[in-house]
Amino acid sequence: MADKLRFAVIGIGRFGSAIATKLSMKGAEVIAIDSNKDRINSIKDDVTYSVVLDSTDINALKSQNIQEMEAVVVSIGEDFQSLLLTTFALQELGVKRIMVRAQGEAQKKILSRMGIDEILSTEEEVSNNVTEQLMNPSVLLYVPLPDEYEIIEIKAPKGVVNRTLLDIGLRIKYKLNLITLLRLKGGEHHIVGVPKGDTIIEEDDLILFFGSSKDIDRFIDINQ
Repeated sequence: MADKLRFAVIGIGRFGSAIATKLSMKGAEVIAIDSNKDRINSIKDDVTYSVVLDSTDINALKSQNIQEMEAVVVSIGEDFQSLLLTTFALQELGVKRIMVRAQGEAQKKILSRMGIDEILSTEEEVSNNVTEQLMNPSVLLYVPLPDEYEIIEIKAPKGVVNRTLLDIGLRIKYKLNLITLLRLKGGEHHIVGVPKGDTIIEEDDLILFFGSSKDIDRFIDINQ
């Protein structure tokens, strides 16, 4: 990626800290925000920038250029009122993408009513998956495996649309193994039997494949 992606993580507990650290390891610029000085001190060496501030204060958020971030993750776990006020402030500032951690169905319903589409919970979204989806918005499914391998499902990148699988060279060029291909029919995606070399990738296709993290990142970077 030519330009580093920029993210903010608000709420540096165990969940937020894991996301912030892994985003940094992936090469993103990350600002960690929390009202607790000890939490900020614990992560300051692992992220691009860390700051102690009240995230419910819209002017404090604005001072950090929060509206310029690719996405903001809100993971305030102990104070739901602060989480709601922070989320509202981010919406007011026009943040492009807001992901909010919820605890329980009631919180999910309230956030959904606020128009938040990406609602996370520690039970449903592990930090690895959240990180991968932030770094690569085309990623729909991410399953980490031992020895830095993974199974991943992505929307067909622009660079492979209208090309055959043989021409793309998943195995030869990228060292990736295709598991299956899903094609949009009647508003839903369905498995395309056993794809062959002359199968042409369509714009709305979903590709499920297996490979090393390094090779998958390379495939996405080249073809996005």
